[in-house]
Amino acid sequence: MSSLLPKAVRIVEVGARDGLQNEAAVETADKITLINALAAAGIKDIEAGAFVSPKWVPQMADSSEVISALNLPEVNLSALTPNLKGAEAADAVGIKEFAIFTAASEAFCQKNINCSIEQSLARFSEVMAFAKANNIRVRGYVSCVLGCPYEGDVDPHTVLAVAAKLLKMGCYEISLGDTIGIGTPAKVIELLTLLLKHIDKSKLAVHFHDTYGQALTNIYAALNLGIATVDSAVAGLGGCPYAKGASGNVATEDVVYLLQGLGIEHGIDLQRLAEAGWQITSALNKQPASKVSAALHAQ
Repeated sequence: MSSLLPKAVRIVEVGARDGLQNEAAVETADKITLINALAAAGIKDIEAGAFVSPKWVPQMADSSEVISALNLPEVNLSALTPNLKGAEAADAVGIKEFAIFTAASEAFCQKNINCSIEQSLARFSEVMAFAKANNIRVRGYVSCVLGCPYEGDVDPHTVLAVAAKLLKMGCYEISLGDTIGIGTPAKVIELLTLLLKHIDKSKLAVHFHDTYGQALTNIYAALNLGIATVDSAVAGLGGCPYAKGASGNVATEDVVYLLQGLGIEHGIDLQRLAEAGWQITSALNKQPASKVSAALHAQ
């Protein structure tokens, strides 16, 4: 089984968007410092902001200001763009990768973005057309792939159907989100075994929350099936406002330590990464939700 382990893994750092979106608001300067520190640690893919209504997500109201202040030509900065207005705003500050969101659960889709899965996909058509016209890549996120807070179990075939539609629309990659962190390795293997029969592994990424402490084992299961892109958040930032009790994303520090132990290349300086996490959690007046970070801090 381990023969399928990738030689290198791409980390997509989501702390500055998916993480901070679900934390108390921090100063714009702290966000800029965080993203620059993550880049200095060697991270090449960073979700830098979200162009959404500040009424619904006030934590992301300064995304244009944050991104405009960055000068990171070696880093792929992406942003959440749920509609054409958001796409245009992201393009105006030089974003070259959009992110769009839907779910594998009808109930979650309704609670999260007030529409059905099919309606959510239809809404993205303008974003996809704008992206294509402006040579911008689009990444598709699918929430609740391993379970829903409202529906319970989610059928892997539903995940496949949604992922296939996003790819057909033009997304270059699908990030599979265990939004409420209830997945286990057996569920991950079941889902990915089905998806990999229809979708090339190069087009799939995993995005696991650590609510039940299973994120690292779930990532290991995915790596063993050849998945080579992992979403994570420095210091384990975040949660999910639509999933009661869901803790943050898996911590990037913990993922990097796992990869190092497996001899998998990742290109990230673990010490500098941990320091980036200490800076932002200090601004939030909280402790990092990372065992590796805590161990390094104690040294």
